[in-house]
Amino acid sequence: MTVTIGRRELVAALGGAAAAWPLAARAQQPAVPVVGILAVASPEANAIRLRAFREGLSTAGYVEGQTVNIEYRWAEAHTGRLPELAARFVEEQVAVLVIAGGTPAALAAKAATASIPIVFSTGADPVQAGLVASLNRPGGNVTGVTSLNQEVAPKRLELMHELLPSVTSMALLVNPAVPAIAEPVSRSSQAAAQALGLKLHIVHASNDHDFDAVFERLIQLRVGALVICPDTLFTFHSEQLAKLTVRHEMPAIYEFREFAAAGGLMSYGSSEPENYRVVGAYAGRVLKGDKPADLPVQQSTKVELFLNLKTAKALGITVPLPVSGRADEVFE
Repeated sequence: MTVTIGRRELVAALGGAAAAWPLAARAQQPAVPVVGILAVASPEANAIRLRAFREGLSTAGYVEGQTVNIEYRWAEAHTGRLPELAARFVEEQVAVLVIAGGTPAALAAKAATASIPIVFSTGADPVQAGLVASLNRPGGNVTGVTSLNQEVAPKRLELMHELLPSVTSMALLVNPAVPAIAEPVSRSSQAAAQALGLKLHIVHASNDHDFDAVFERLIQLRVGALVICPDTLFTFHSEQLAKLTVRHEMPAIYEFREFAAAGGLMSYGSSEPENYRVVGAYAGRVLKGDKPADLPVQQSTKVELFLNLKTAKALGITVPLPVSGRADEVFE
């Protein structure tokens, strides 16, 4: 039996097939992977980190909006929100979960999933914190970069002593809500203070509402300088803390550039751009199929010193050339 198809029916059939071709082609194309970024702080506070992360990601051939999509969740310094935000990423089944902002976020992510790869950057010891089994063999679904910010905590005290040799009493500000950081930094800083012949007072702040009381306490203690312990709370409020040190004429040092840029006297710590380029590169390797268990935790080696000479002048501090000469950036 012969079936005759008219010209109109033939055109319609071909047109339908042609319209289906692009759909079929799109269906065969691999889906663009999604990276989830869980951040403790705000977009503004993470701008430098995320720029470096994208640079690292690009070394593996991934460009945001083209070959990879990135979803962001901001805790805005409310660490209690981290488990909920991490759980949302797990529900969405992101390809990689990246931590921007330290240990609490990394722990929340690890508690939320044992299958989705997690790449972190933290200033704490990731083994002691329970993130990985060891640095060389992380095991499980977690790996990342550990900074030197805890290790160089005594150096911040030494820098302040070098700048203010006549000061004999200083204070260390810690967040007691994060003992994994506060306790080792307190111990190492007390040891350094004893070696330098300094009296070191430990003062506490668990939220930004404690800051005014902290500075009242510093006045009561008559300390001559303040060292701020690495912590996501202090990082999120680094500009506020810097302004408080200026208002109370308190020489102070913290870890990140933003603190000195906002008026704090000095900042000294691991290079955030270097850390997050590695995080980005690791995320790219995971997207290509590498397993976190096979990627050793990397330890950053580069530290940076930032100095605010305008603040030093306002405080009547003459900065020794050996200190200013070591600065990576000077604010005048």
